[in-house]
Amino acid sequence: MRIITLFIASLFISSSVFAQLDFSGKDKMNHSLLTEMNSKIENGDYEEITSILIAKKGKLVYEKYYNGASKESKHNTRSVTKTIATLLTGIAIDKGFISSEKDPIFPYLLDKMPVENPDPRKAEITLEDLLTMSSIVECDDNDDYSRGNENRMYIVEDWSKFYLDLPVKGYPYRPKPEDSPYGRTMSYCSAGAAIVSEVVQSAVKMPADLFAKEHLLKPLNITDYTLHYSPTGTLNTAGGSEYKSRDLLKIIQMCANGGLWNGEQIVSESWIKKATSPKANAWEGMDYGYLFWLRTYGGDNGVACYAMAGNGGNKVMSFPALDLTVVLTSTNYNNRKAHGYTDEILDKFIIPVIRGN
Repeated sequence: MRIITLFIASLFISSSVFAQLDFSGKDKMNHSLLTEMNSKIENGDYEEITSILIAKKGKLVYEKYYNGASKESKHNTRSVTKTIATLLTGIAIDKGFISSEKDPIFPYLLDKMPVENPDPRKAEITLEDLLTMSSIVECDDNDDYSRGNENRMYIVEDWSKFYLDLPVKGYPYRPKPEDSPYGRTMSYCSAGAAIVSEVVQSAVKMPADLFAKEHLLKPLNITDYTLHYSPTGTLNTAGGSEYKSRDLLKIIQMCANGGLWNGEQIVSESWIKKATSPKANAWEGMDYGYLFWLRTYGGDNGVACYAMAGNGGNKVMSFPALDLTVVLTSTNYNNRKAHGYTDEILDKFIIPVIRGN
């Protein structure tokens, strides 16, 4: 049986004690499912996987890179980094710059008032509407005909004005909010996620990227990354910024720790709980929090997770009941099977191995 290298150390993670990820130490463990998973990835059965990292109780227990990637590679995980907008919002609220996610967004964007399609109801759009992708404007990345489709936004210089000028949507194919689970009708909208950074930087009175570096990345000791920006120079919270796999694991482990890292409360535990609780239904079997995806894995009697997810099958995940965090990166962009591949890796290999142990 092939040996799978595992990284195991002695740190036990609890939200009430010193909490971070332990990358030190080295041990070995055999498991036939992990051997099979590794072989399938190396044989190309699961296309373009670039890394898999697994941490149990804050210990990195599996780390493997594929298709030319290495520990030093920075991965464009696309919409995985939308969730950075959620974390920055929570930090801004914790520090008193924003009173609540219930705040209307227009007081923060007074220079971007709608010119096209004016409607008094737009004044009621809140940060929570953006974080749950359920505002009243017509924006759907999964509909090529949508006025707010992200491909129409990317060719426009001012993304926030693009979003605010969108018409109010109708509901020809979906239930209205009042008839929907959680009282919201979700449609996947990168434009709404993109302007969260503008709201945050207006509130904190400093560029969103500098706020992120000072209050999120530096405390996590994330030092080597490539940030992406909008055409007007604002941190792109629609996605795309590039991080190493270990640093993505730090971000989700911090969330799993209730916002705690190395003795510092980076984001409040109450915000993490709120952000990872269902706020809208995306489709059958999939709910949505504040830019977090919520579902179960592992077949019958599946285990619940919250996840940062992006094009290509990219996933950065926490399974609270298993005290488990997982990073799956891939460059399999715009392939409809991509998320199916990483879903299968979780369902057939990772979750059964962790449950079995």
